[in-house]
Amino acid sequence: MSRLTLDSLPFAQSGRFYRGNLHGHSTNSDGKWSPEEVVRQYRQNGYDFIAITDHFMEQFAFPVTDTRALREDNFTTLIGAELHHGMVTSGSVWHLLALGLPLDFAPYRDDERIADVVKRALDAGAFVAAAHPSWYTLTVEDFESLGPIHAVECFNAGAGRNLDRAYSWHFIETLLNRGHSVGAIAVDDSHMAPGRADFARGWVHVKAPNLTPEALLRALKAGHYYASTGPQIHHIEIVDGDKLTIECSPALQILLGGREPITFHVYRQGLTSAEFGLDKLESPWFRLTVMDEYGRRAWTNPVFMT
Repeated sequence: MSRLTLDSLPFAQSGRFYRGNLHGHSTNSDGKWSPEEVVRQYRQNGYDFIAITDHFMEQFAFPVTDTRALREDNFTTLIGAELHHGMVTSGSVWHLLALGLPLDFAPYRDDERIADVVKRALDAGAFVAAAHPSWYTLTVEDFESLGPIHAVECFNAGAGRNLDRAYSWHFIETLLNRGHSVGAIAVDDSHMAPGRADFARGWVHVKAPNLTPEALLRALKAGHYYASTGPQIHHIEIVDGDKLTIECSPALQILLGGREPITFHVYRQGLTSAEFGLDKLESPWFRLTVMDEYGRRAWTNPVFMT
């Protein structure tokens, strides 16, 4: 994908933020709720859009779940699936999100590699992301075999519930240090587990001119979003050439980090803004983290400074 830079951040883009879950399952694969119930639950819990990404596997008859009839004026859906073909180094089958797939996306061919499947999805117009790399110990070499994709899950609630491996920032930052430019998405990976431990726990706020699948997909591919498990980021901009300012919902801590194992941070109860000097950050890339008093976080996409 194109390298994410300061201009890729969503905050100066036109439109408004829409909240959505990009990874979830229904009874068309191994989810507990029907597609209709999944949509109803997210809609009544304040979401603007979701993607039902059922497992694109032979045992489920290779579903690309059609949710077009469930769209409304103030709620929409992205058509997608979770792709699985071939094995990663750990011995597990691949897990990749593809959003914006055609309903007739063809099953895997025996002679295809995973990179071929990814290329088919990208050529069809999909936004492609690596799912829960920490959950199944994806390696950097595994990732690099895919070719360029758009994003990596930085938070996956299902992986946290199942194996205490919700966060994957170490993996993303290893990629950044090797020169890869990827967005970071937070997701539920919802199967509707007992206690709803994988429901409404991680999402993205996408800045788009309107609430249509086409506009949302364009914004996702451009990096016009940020990930969250609770806090909101209202605005970020560069002032006087090298000062990075941020405005957010009430937080306990705001952190600026990059390649080096140090962060610049502001810590105060009820914090709603901060300013950092980028000239002090010895890194080709940076990301911002907002943490509230409950430990919930919001993250900007990591961006490369030009």
